[in-house]
Amino acid sequence: MPHMKHDLLAALRPLLTAEASAEAHATGTEPADLEQAVWLRLLEHLATDGPPLDPQGWLRRAVRAESRRTRRTTRRERPYETDPADDGEHGPEHLVLTAARHRALRDAVHRLPGRCPRLLQALLSPEDLTYREIAGELGISQGSLGPERSRCLGCLRRLLAPEVAARQVRG
Repeated sequence: MPHMKHDLLAALRPLLTAEASAEAHATGTEPADLEQAVWLRLLEHLATDGPPLDPQGWLRRAVRAESRRTRRTTRRERPYETDPADDGEHGPEHLVLTAARHRALRDAVHRLPGRCPRLLQALLSPEDLTYREIAGELGISQGSLGPERSRCLGCLRRLLAPEVAARQVRG
């Protein structure tokens, strides 16, 4: 059975590449992101229902469905004009403490390994970049951002845990 799945995936790869390339421009996304989403749908389908009866037809329909979903999501994405949590009535003590926390966070982000510093800087940017913009800036697939972000945040947590624990008042 695993060999049959591998054969199916290998047979569908050229068709998916062509279909995703044709649809990606209309969605404003990268073909690789669209491909990744459809591969995920296919693997979910294989796990629950087995191979589709008409794999090529299923693949074409899945590409178009993912393309529509991406267009809908893109239309709904809006950057925040202002920070909804900012009420503008902060005293000087609060501003100093906030600035110190932001400085500590930026310093910790710079100490992270690999591309984590660039990814987290983009996520923390005051420009409120979308995943598409961040993926383009970093040169990686938009679908890879979520897992990469989770890994980087885990590293950041481990890095900050000793510092946070050392600052807590013991009593």
